[in-house]
Amino acid sequence: MTSGTERTTDADADAVWAVLADGWQYAMWVVGASRIRAVDSTWPSPGSSIHHSVGLWPAVLDDTTTVPESFPGRELQLRARALPFGTGHITVRLHPQARGCRIQMIEDAASKPFSLLPDSLQHGAVHPRNSEALRRLALLAERATH
Repeated sequence: MTSGTERTTDADADAVWAVLADGWQYAMWVVGASRIRAVDSTWPSPGSSIHHSVGLWPAVLDDTTTVPESFPGRELQLRARALPFGTGHITVRLHPQARGCRIQMIEDAASKPFSLLPDSLQHGAVHPRNSEALRRLALLAERATH
């Protein structure tokens, strides 16, 4: 999948990155994450993790999201487990603009059976959730700059 979901914000790329780099804010912008249990001190460096929970009480599952690659201020790659559905690879890219930035989120299923689906079906399935996640991320970044 190459297109993903996009949103433009008045916040600059540094403000958006600041939200991404604060692992304790993860549950505030990631749809489905309900609480943060721990954040590695090296977050968002490659190999670091956020230990979070997903779901609504009482059906809450403990989970982990790990960073395979990170390019500060530009791109954050995440490997998220989505129990019981497998894992996904998420890329969040920041594209600075004259005013603000464009945020792009690309998500691909990384495990079967969902990885066998065509990219267009995968994108259609995650687009509403990722659209809301980018709305939340933009609002957090904009709030920090006002």
